[in-house]
Amino acid sequence: MGNSPAKNRAVGKWVLLLAFALAASTATARAQGQTPLSSVAAVRALTNQQAAQHLTVDLHATVTYYRSYEKTLFVQQDGAGVYVYATTGLVLQPGDLIRVRGTTSGSFNPIVVSSDIALLGRGSLPNPVSATWASLIRGDGDCQWVSARGTVEVAEMSVSSGRQITHLLLAMDGGVAEVIVDSDDPANLKGLLDAEIEVTAVGGELFDGKMQQTGVRLHVPSFANVRVLKRSAVDPWSIPLTPMDKILGGYKVAENTPRVRVEGTLTYYRQTVMAVLQDGDKSIRVLTSQTDPLKLGDAVDAIGIPFSQDGLLTLRMGVIRSAGKGSAIAPQAVSWDDLTSGKYAFNLVTIEGTALSQVRENGRDVYDFSTGGHLFSALLLHPFSYSWPPQGPAAPVRKFQPGTKVRVTGVVLQETGDPYNGPIAFSIYLRSVDDITTVAGPPWLSVRHLIEVVGLLLLIVLAVSARAWMVERGTWRKIASMAYLEQRRAKILELINNAHPLTETLRQITEMVSASLAGAPCWCQVVEGARIGNCPPNLASGSLRVVERAIPSRAGIPLGFIFAAFDSHTKPRDDGASALALAAGLATLAIETSRLYSDLVHRSEFDLLTDVPNRFSLEKFMEEQIEDAHRSARIFGLLFVDLDEFKQVNDVHGHHVGDQYLQEVARRMKHQLRPGDMLARLGGDEFAALAPHVRSRAEVEEIAHRLERCFEEPFLLQGQIVHGTASVGIALYPEDAVTGDSLLTAADSAMYVEKHSRRSLSASRRDA
Repeated sequence: MGNSPAKNRAVGKWVLLLAFALAASTATARAQGQTPLSSVAAVRALTNQQAAQHLTVDLHATVTYYRSYEKTLFVQQDGAGVYVYATTGLVLQPGDLIRVRGTTSGSFNPIVVSSDIALLGRGSLPNPVSATWASLIRGDGDCQWVSARGTVEVAEMSVSSGRQITHLLLAMDGGVAEVIVDSDDPANLKGLLDAEIEVTAVGGELFDGKMQQTGVRLHVPSFANVRVLKRSAVDPWSIPLTPMDKILGGYKVAENTPRVRVEGTLTYYRQTVMAVLQDGDKSIRVLTSQTDPLKLGDAVDAIGIPFSQDGLLTLRMGVIRSAGKGSAIAPQAVSWDDLTSGKYAFNLVTIEGTALSQVRENGRDVYDFSTGGHLFSALLLHPFSYSWPPQGPAAPVRKFQPGTKVRVTGVVLQETGDPYNGPIAFSIYLRSVDDITTVAGPPWLSVRHLIEVVGLLLLIVLAVSARAWMVERGTWRKIASMAYLEQRRAKILELINNAHPLTETLRQITEMVSASLAGAPCWCQVVEGARIGNCPPNLASGSLRVVERAIPSRAGIPLGFIFAAFDSHTKPRDDGASALALAAGLATLAIETSRLYSDLVHRSEFDLLTDVPNRFSLEKFMEEQIEDAHRSARIFGLLFVDLDEFKQVNDVHGHHVGDQYLQEVARRMKHQLRPGDMLARLGGDEFAALAPHVRSRAEVEEIAHRLERCFEEPFLLQGQIVHGTASVGIALYPEDAVTGDSLLTAADSAMYVEKHSRRSLSASRRDA
């Protein structure tokens, strides 16, 4: 299927192994001083462990295959063949007689690393051995000159080590062999699809990075070694077009499913991997290993073998050809709910969202967005290093300020095509970085800007107050006092910026006001909160004159009040009002910043719909329980709760009732738990409860029974009666699992066993 990354890694590992063997071979062979091996059969008889001893080799053989730019050489002698890592500048041809000197090395089978190759003359190729799939997969034809017959399932241009080659898949009796022909002429492909051919080639294997065999590969020197025995009775490009949603009409489990041909507009293409065609609201994925530089937006034909993968219509062994500019496919504007319904699988869509983050991973860029309270990702895959024509490095990652409103366009890829078990996970595959466009910048009003504005206002207030103070007093003492207050104000702003406890920050504000008013008592009263500061005990006696200043909020409702007390016989001073105004401004910033921080913390740890802890909080609490249970050798229980038929509640009564149902379910289940237990919403219709203080599995089972029984009474929601049930699975630490992830998995599995048992019992009762 072309050169996959796994194949490239295997080749790279082989080259490194051979280079190392070459570096060590000469010195090792001299040290051993053994008699050189003079026959290919003797090399083939070695084990890999013996070959790794770098035994010396001096043999005469016939060239059967040579690829100079990879230093790949196969030679044969008396019916036995071997691979040679060829360190030579000679131009060798199949049939040449050569002398090879070097050392052995271990690989998939023993090989030879050459130190010198001499051309002895021109000979003839050996008679090819007739090979079957069974003999090739057993390795009987490894490195031998063989002939093989079969039907061509794929014929395409591909890339190997940066050079164009011809790639065929040959269906033989028993399996499919990969055929590599050293030819860069696409004209040779004409008429090969579905033709019966015979190739003479060097037999070989496909293997992974651990040298484990994964298939069969035949190395063909040129198209002169490919003979067409029987042309296909039907040109695959002439078969009737099939609607995209009808391609499975000829599907068969056995490997004789006929090809189908579809047409549409190319909306996505990744060389050697996949293409997506769209026709109206229909679209299909085509798995292809071809490297042709197709153009997005072109009208294309595709032929391939249809099958259903994860419930999604797909063509495999696909071959695609362009017919020029196609009908424009306008991306469909969709919502998150639309995409989770499965109606837009493989379609070109556009959706608006808010940028959250972007990161470059191995081979791809991942952009995360939110829309309507939901998250989704857009992926941009980097070009392969073996794409044709060669492509440069990936474009830089697009950077978006968090909160930027963007429009994302791309093709929808889903994990499954089954829309009947809840929302479907999806990602949007981008064609280029230009598929993300900015709609609007991030909102100006943010915590940072609020602090800056309030800080600027405070600076202005402070500057005005300071000037009035200096003009009125006209002394250096006031200047020194102002510097002291500025230091206190800076310290208070630092406390606010570092999310210091609000009580301590407000106390510092009252002390600053008191210092500016020559030690006058000052205190703060937060609405529906605490009194903070130095409130005189004789306040009710009437001997003090109290001045107050409201602490304003952005909404206009006071957050509290700042008070200062003076001797009732003193005259009011303007500086007292200024100090209180400054304090009120700082208090506004402190209180609103603290509440904003608390709200952000709450949003990160609690589910916004049900106001119970979210998955993050549960996993954090579970890790704490695991550490404590490990230290004290105790147990705890985890319960996994899945609401039965929740989708039907949404479908019958609407999503608003569904949301109220989730809220009421959370309230009921919390009442069934004990103090110290935690109920969390994992997402959708899944909840989990953690019971840290239990002595046996029976206690956890009793909690599970209480949770199930709380659904017995119907739910009255907006005048509608909703009946609900839930399936509960339990897991016990450390009996069932010892990590957080494995505990969730164990409880989830137990829940599904319980759900299946209940359904089986219900079915039995109905049958009875």
